[in-house]
This record gives sequence, C-alpha cells and structure tokens, in this order.
Amino acid sequence: MFDGNLLLFLVLALILAAEFVNGWTDSPNAIATVVSTRVLSPYQAVVVATILNAVGAMSGTAVAATIGKDIVNPEVINLTTVGAAMIGIICWSTLAWYYGLPTSESHALIAGLTGAGLATAGPSSLIATGWNKVLIGLAFSSFLGFFGGLLIMGALYRCLAHSRPGSVRRVFGRLQILSAAFMAFSHGSNDGQKFIGVFALSLLLGGVIPTFQVPLWVILLCAVTMGVGTAVGGWRIVKTMGLRLTKLEPVHGFAAETSAALTIELATRLGIPLSTTHTITTSIIGVGATKRFSAVRWGVTFEIVAAWILTFPICGVIAWLATKFFLLFS
Repeated sequence: MFDGNLLLFLVLALILAAEFVNGWTDSPNAIATVVSTRVLSPYQAVVVATILNAVGAMSGTAVAATIGKDIVNPEVINLTTVGAAMIGIICWSTLAWYYGLPTSESHALIAGLTGAGLATAGPSSLIATGWNKVLIGLAFSSFLGFFGGLLIMGALYRCLAHSRPGSVRRVFGRLQILSAAFMAFSHGSNDGQKFIGVFALSLLLGGVIPTFQVPLWVILLCAVTMGVGTAVGGWRIVKTMGLRLTKLEPVHGFAAETSAALTIELATRLGIPLSTTHTITTSIIGVGATKRFSAVRWGVTFEIVAAWILTFPICGVIAWLATKFFLLFS
C-alpha cells in the first residue's frame, strides 16, 4: 500500500497527532487545580506544564521501555499495527474531549496496541510482564490516589484547625505552585514517556534504530507536541476537573496534587505505566470527601468513570478494525 519510508512517516505523524490529543485530554490534569483555584493563570500554568512535562519525560525511560517492549511483542507486529492503535486513540479521545471528559491516554494507548496486536498476530502478540504492570497501575491510580488525597487533606485539616482562612489561602497559594510543578513533572515522567516509547518502537520497526532506545530528540519533540496540545485545547478538561468535580481552594489543590504526584512518581520509578487522569481524579475526590461526601459532584464523577470504562473496549475495537482494514490492502 505504501513504501517503507512513507509508511514510517505516516505512522510517526499519527503518533504525534495522538500526543497532541494527549495534550488536550490528559496533560491538563496536571494543571487543572492550580488554574481553578486561580493561583496561576491558564497561560502561566500551560508554560509550567510544558516545561516540567519535558523535564519529567527526560528523567528516565523505564515507562517508555515498558510501553515499547513489554505490552506487545515488537517481533510479531509492524508499523501498520502501531498506526492503527493511534487511530483508535485519536478517534475516541477527540470525542471525549469534545464533551469535556478527561480520558486516560494510558489505557487508550494500551488498548489500542492490544487490539491492533491481536488483529496482526493473535494472542501471541501480548506480553504478560507488561500487562501485570498495567494491572498494578490500575490499583495505584485508583486506591493510592484516593486514600492519599484523603489522608493528606485530613492531616492538613487537623494542623490548620485554628488558622485564619485568609492566612491559609495565602500560604497554600504559594505552596500550590510547588505542588503543581511537582504534578507536571511527575506527569511527564510517566505519561509523557508513553508516546515517546511508541515513537521509539516505530523507529525500531522502521529500521531507523537497530535496538530499542529513546533518542533525546524524540523526547523533546513529543514533549513540545503535548504542550502545544494543552495550550490549544486543554481548557475543556481543566474546567471539568478543576471546577465541576468539586469546589477547590488552594489547600485542597495542594493536597490533591501532592497525593497524585507522589503516587505517579512511585509508579514511574518502578516502570509502571498508570493513568495520571485516574490518579489526579481520585485524589481530588479523596480531598473533596474529607469535607463531606456530598461535596463531590457524583454525577460528573460517574460521567468520567463511564468514559474510563469505555476507553478500553472502544480503543481496542477501533484499532482492531483499522488493522484488519489496512491488512486487506497490504
């Protein structure tokens, strides 16, 4: 259908398009609370997110290696497999973004690679080691995020019980800048590495590099693409996460970001790809639940959870169908 060089170019373009969509739907999670509490302007927050996402992405390659080598077997897939996976991500995540729903690009990417891998080579394309890490990541993002936010906020309530609200807001307005920076860095260290890993995998499949490795220019290109995506369309997700889910003050934003960032960093150093969307969302819910359970807008929460649940099957099916379609003409 295409010669090798043209196919590689098209697949790399699809990966960058998916990374751009990641900037729409996933990267805004790192800055949602700091914008909603008005500690930083949207422009300032995007600058912070772009720079620290890039720095975080350059802090290691453990997650990139998991995505690039341990989810599907590079020896039995091809560039068509990767391209089809990106189509599934782009279609589903763009639809969710239109409705202001944050989606997990981690799960979209894993589901897309899985669906395309099954269509290409069957169950033998899947690698158990990587899937074990995916399941651990689900537990990290759901439980550590929620209980981390709950415990940190509960401890702050006790420590600040006799403090003046104005003083608390001023102090945590400054501290939240640090927690937002930490969150952006951790987002880059885990989520930013995922599409970097797929990009490097495509270079390997296309014969550009002899073994799986992550060149510096790939890290920079993907990080900048994600930052531009956040700047162009991130506000829809910031609005949902920072304004619709629960009412946040700087102290709440600090607790949620700190809990999420610590969870993400732990997973990153273990090479575990997890959903940063799930992690910051469950952290915000945990923080909101310390005030009262009804402080969380559960209708919005259920919409987000529904999008999470649908991500796996929809991205997997789209990628499977796209792969079968392309194979007809190869």
